[in-house]
Amino acid sequence: QVDVRAMARLFGYVDVTDSGFIAAVLSIAFNPFFWNVVARWEHKTRALSRLFGSAHAACYCLGIIILMLNCVRSHCFTEAMKSQPKLEGLDCHWVYYSGLAILAVGSLFVISSFLALGFIGTFLGDYFGILMDAKVTSFPFNVLDNPMYWGSTAVYLGWSLM
Repeated sequence: QVDVRAMARLFGYVDVTDSGFIAAVLSIAFNPFFWNVVARWEHKTRALSRLFGSAHAACYCLGIIILMLNCVRSHCFTEAMKSQPKLEGLDCHWVYYSGLAILAVGSLFVISSFLALGFIGTFLGDYFGILMDAKVTSFPFNVLDNPMYWGSTAVYLGWSLM
């Protein structure tokens, strides 16, 4: 037997028919799907590298597209959060500041990951045949296996709490 009362209460706080919510879910799902498909296609065909004349130029182009898609995703997420019902129990200062702290830690992991990997390392350079000289083992990779993913998740959790 499955008790669905908790899920039913949760869905009382989420309006899944809201267009902002739907746009956020679609952009959250689309982004990693897009960049993984494009990167794997490039790895198999080298079509983007030929089109742009070099692997570096193609990787920079894909990275810029990924950044723009992430801006759209963040905008959709923010609009969805604004339009959804609020949990009254979470509308207090300590939750806000907890969210701010989680967001700050997440940002630290995302930014330090980017600085450790560089633009090419962050935006799928290995799929373009551009490999780093050695595995990155400095902070934040010496603390977490996937600091960019965990950091991004923390940013969105903190943002949600705020």
